[in-house]
Amino acid sequence: MALDEDSRTGGRAQKPARAKKPVRDAERTRAAVLAAAMKEFAESGYGGARIDNVAKRAGVNKQLIYYYFGSKEDLYVAVLDSAYTALRSAEAELHLADLDPVAGIRELALFNWRYHVKHPNLISLVRTENLHKAKYLKRSRRLSDLNSPLIAAIADLLERGARNGQFRAAMDPVEVYVTIAALSFYYLANHWTLEVNFKRDLLAPDRLEAWGEHIVEVILAFLRPPPGPISA
Repeated sequence: MALDEDSRTGGRAQKPARAKKPVRDAERTRAAVLAAAMKEFAESGYGGARIDNVAKRAGVNKQLIYYYFGSKEDLYVAVLDSAYTALRSAEAELHLADLDPVAGIRELALFNWRYHVKHPNLISLVRTENLHKAKYLKRSRRLSDLNSPLIAAIADLLERGARNGQFRAAMDPVEVYVTIAALSFYYLANHWTLEVNFKRDLLAPDRLEAWGEHIVEVILAFLRPPPGPISA
């Protein structure tokens, strides 16, 4: 015999399922505020950025920003966290452990270069934070967790490459990554003055592509083991 609804639930009325819409709305609002704040901080720096402008860009009430983030400083730290999370998450998609060491370094170098080309706001944020001597970045509780897998993946590439005779032994993965990042960052962060000095359009598509290949060749040349002694 079929049981009625009250019998199936032990005579207790079932609670309605919780609505998920408010949660999704909050996530969308936070994402919109972070995107707007990234543009504001990138364009105006920390000191020049205004919460009123962030609210206008995001299309939200200013008080809602304070509700979600607490203060301008907290919002800025959240923007830094978001920017580094996006970069590290994208780097993780390279699956460097599955690649030959030379191919892995090539992919990493080209990816880093192309990512910076496509995300100029990241360059502006990093430049701003360096002006503040990483005062706000030091507040991040996520940075170590974000960086550790990347450095471990590079270390694995270097160790496998050394075993195969493709790379020199005992290379420092942090130094290798900093070299890659420096070759990307300096070119893009200083292209205005470089263009004036050397009368070149450094952002022309062909020059951007050529510089990416240049980064790869510089890094691989640095990693290659020195030639052995020439036999008499």
